[in-house]
Amino acid sequence: MALIKARLADNAFGMDIIDEDSHSIRMDIPADQGGNGAGFRPMQTLLGALCGCSAVDVISILKKQKQGLVNLEIEADGQREAGKEPSLWKTVKVIFKLSGEIDPSKGFRAVDLSIKKYCSVAETLRLAGATIDFTVLVNGEEVNG
Repeated sequence: MALIKARLADNAFGMDIIDEDSHSIRMDIPADQGGNGAGFRPMQTLLGALCGCSAVDVISILKKQKQGLVNLEIEADGQREAGKEPSLWKTVKVIFKLSGEIDPSKGFRAVDLSIKKYCSVAETLRLAGATIDFTVLVNGEEVNG
């Protein structure tokens, strides 16, 4: 199990989320919704979890393939269902920017394996009905499968 604790951080909606090793993040909602806008919105953290989960996969795969990854940046954005409660992610677009001595086909394959096979967060989003599309850039050049 992964123990997570949440405690009220202010007098509005801000929460400090703390794991069993005392790592923390602040969650809040925007001021126009009654919060202070002083942290990640809860649904943003899900996209952040997708980035983190997939990054672990991609880095691991590229290391096993002895690719010279120097930097990895991941951008995630999405659209949520309109007019619904709860409002789930409907579409998610992820851009992977890899740099270093990387064979472009291996970079693409690492991302493809992560998003379609290994990343538990991606699978959780899919099971909730989201479509996940991704783009891979290796040293600034778009790579297609």
